[in-house]
Order: sequence, then structure tokens, then C-alpha cells
Amino acid sequence: MPAEQQNAPLSLGSRRELFVDRWLIEEMQDARLLLHCPERREAAFVCDAPWEDDIAGFYSVFQDSETVRLYYRASIPDRSNEDLVVFALAESDDGGLSFRRPELGLVEFKGSKRNNILHIGEPPFVPPPAFKDTNPACPPDQRYKGLSARWRKLFAMASADGLRWRPLSEDPVEMEGTFDTVNTAFWDSRAGCYRCYTRYFEDLDGPSPVRAIQSATSPDFIHWSSVRHNRYDDPYADMQLYTNSSLPCPGAEHFYIAFPNRFVEDRTPDPDHPYPGVNDALFMASRDGEAWTRYPEAWVRPGLDRLNWTERNNYPTWGIIETSLSEWSLYISERYRHPGVPGRLRRLSVRPHGFVSLHANYSGGSVLTRPFTFAGSRLHLNYSASAAGSVRIALCGVSGAPLDGCDITDTPPLYGDALDEPIPWDLSAFRGRPVRLRFELKDADIFALQFKETV
Repeated sequence: MPAEQQNAPLSLGSRRELFVDRWLIEEMQDARLLLHCPERREAAFVCDAPWEDDIAGFYSVFQDSETVRLYYRASIPDRSNEDLVVFALAESDDGGLSFRRPELGLVEFKGSKRNNILHIGEPPFVPPPAFKDTNPACPPDQRYKGLSARWRKLFAMASADGLRWRPLSEDPVEMEGTFDTVNTAFWDSRAGCYRCYTRYFEDLDGPSPVRAIQSATSPDFIHWSSVRHNRYDDPYADMQLYTNSSLPCPGAEHFYIAFPNRFVEDRTPDPDHPYPGVNDALFMASRDGEAWTRYPEAWVRPGLDRLNWTERNNYPTWGIIETSLSEWSLYISERYRHPGVPGRLRRLSVRPHGFVSLHANYSGGSVLTRPFTFAGSRLHLNYSASAAGSVRIALCGVSGAPLDGCDITDTPPLYGDALDEPIPWDLSAFRGRPVRLRFELKDADIFALQFKETV
């Protein structure tokens, strides 16, 4: 990149910027990026129906009008034939706090169709981890989509109603990969294409293959680009990522965020469990969908429940539900493969856009941004401070000197907790000019900022 482009100010426009990476940050003194873990809430769904079992899983969830839909593998009835699977649909009417089984009347189970089963049979043409297609050009009979997989084969699936599924082609998608896990996809409105994240192995035929994540794009969900392997800004090349749960961030769709499940294959906390390994969940973020900031500390640990300290637990579900204006819901699987104990889905409570923050301890710290331009007239912050903490702000020129009326001392310190707090400055005169922000924090966090056209 030419030097003049490297030195050009960033363009924020009026989009929401999250502090999940260092893109906007030039200097931090006694401050850091802090990963925030979700709060475990209630068990939102327990797999205890007669057609479900202890290896239920592979969940995906999304808002569909007034209902939240949950797609999942309900069971493998014959453990000697793991290709014979039961897929089902659960729904929530309370914003994703709990899920019920609608009587779909589609598939007979033990003489009755009073169940929520979508399919009983073998892949490849089975209901996938599904999403609702928001592509404006999407044909009505393809409104619901997803990728169904077998070993090294991936099939594009579609449905008009999300209940009755069909392949878009009898042939598998032309794509390199192994696909032996939850393969996710969505309409990427920012890029104007479909985007998928799928499984491959680094060094598949070598002595230590590593489960990894790749992506591809498509104009029509059938023809896909060459795959591109995720890149990370860390040295942990041997980290096993079992699932990916990648999607655009709601309200900040120029960010891709992901909640991969990490598999530690050489640990077996329960020696009586017949399968090795233990899992937890991570958080990572990207601006282009390929280069990722990965936080190696666990976003969700297995916790005090010993039944979660066995293999293939703690899988984050694909999808985020905006339960209320002040809470997002994500979900994680629990109690996998313990005979006689039903698997379940635990709800996780997350602050909107509250995955990572600029943070300083009680002793205080400061942050200076890179130069940028913005649109709008008022700065809004998503922040949190303790009773004794504070956030102070200065709008500065490119040199770092505060602009008239926008110094640290020109407004009282912020304290409290707010998702969208307007700062009482009229910034119209600085619209389109290169500026910086300086933050002084004391026992406080800033999660996101946005410039808006506010009266």
C-alpha cells in the first residue's frame, strides 16, 4: 500500500465501531482490550422427547417474524449407523428464553405424526443448519437455506417454508474440504453475496491433523469461489477449532464475529468416559471475513457441571437473538453423550455489542485513536463504569491537541452504564475533517462508538 494511503485517515461514516480489534487504536497507556464472557442463564431446551437422545446437537437459531426457530439433530437412533439421523425443529414465542416442539405432522415416529420431526433418514439431503435468506433477489421457494454435509461432500439445500427441504442440485457443491461438522452460511448484505464457513483439516494426512475453518463466497448459493483459509493474528497454529458459528454482527454488519468451539483432544478429565477430549468456546472477530482477531482465552468455560467436561460439549449455536433492547441471547450445548442424561441447550446472556471493550483499572488509563473522519453531529457511546469509575473524552485534531470546546475538561466525567449514550457536543463543524478521540478511563469499559445525526 502506498505511504499516502497508509497515512490517510480512517473513514467511520456513521457506522457503529466495536472495540474488538486494534484497527481504530493508535496508543494505549495502562489500558487494554478486555474479552467479556457471557452470563449463563436458564436451560432453554432439553432434549428429552422420545425421538431425541444424548447426542442431540448441531443447533442453529434465527428470528423468523415473531418466532425464533431452532434447527437441530435430535438423535442418531442406531449408533452402529451414524448416517441415520433424526432432524427436528423447535420454536420460541418468548424471544428465545425457552423453546417448544410444534406438532408439524410431517414424519411418522412410532405410529404418530404428532412431533416436531423434519426428517428421518440418511444424508445428504437432510435439513441443514438453516438460515433465513435476506437476499432481496431470493426466489420465494428458496427463502430458507443451508448446507448439508457428508464426509468431503457439501450440498446446497433450500426450502420455501423451512419445513420441507430439497437440494438445489443433485450434485455436491464443488468445494475442497472435509465438512464433517456444522457448516454455516448466510447472505452477506454488505458484500452482496452468500458466504459460508466450513471445516477442513490442516495437514489432514500428516501425524497431527488440525481441525480448521475456511470460507467461500457465492452469487447464487450453488457456485462457490475457491476456499480461503482463516488467518489469525496469533501464533497458535495447532489450536483445534471444531465448529465455527460465524456470522455478521447485528447492527455492525461490517464486522464478522465467530464463536468457535475449541477441542483439546489430549485431555480426558473423566477417565470413565469412553471418548477423549474436552471442549470450550472462543470469540473472534474479522473485518474482511478472512483475517481474524482470535482471543485464545475461553469465552465460555465448561464450568462446574462435570458432565460438560467431556468431549463435544460447549458448542455455541449459530445465531444471535435480540431478546430485548438490553440483552442478546446466544446458546451453548451441554451434557453431550452421557447415557440416560438428556442433552440440553443453555441460554447465554450478552450485552448488545459487548464482546470486547477498551478497559482500564481503577488506577486509570488512556487511549488515543488513529485519525478518522465521521458523518453526523453527535458521538454516542456504549460504555460501563463502576460507581467510582469514569470515562472522559476529548475530540482532538490530527496532532492530538484537543479541539475548542471538546477537551477532557469541557464535559463532566461519564459514569454509569449505557448502550447508546449521546455526548453533549455538537460536532457538526468537524464533520468530514480528520480528527482523533482521546479517552481517559478509570474502572470503566467502552464497547462501541457511533457518530449519528442527532438533533
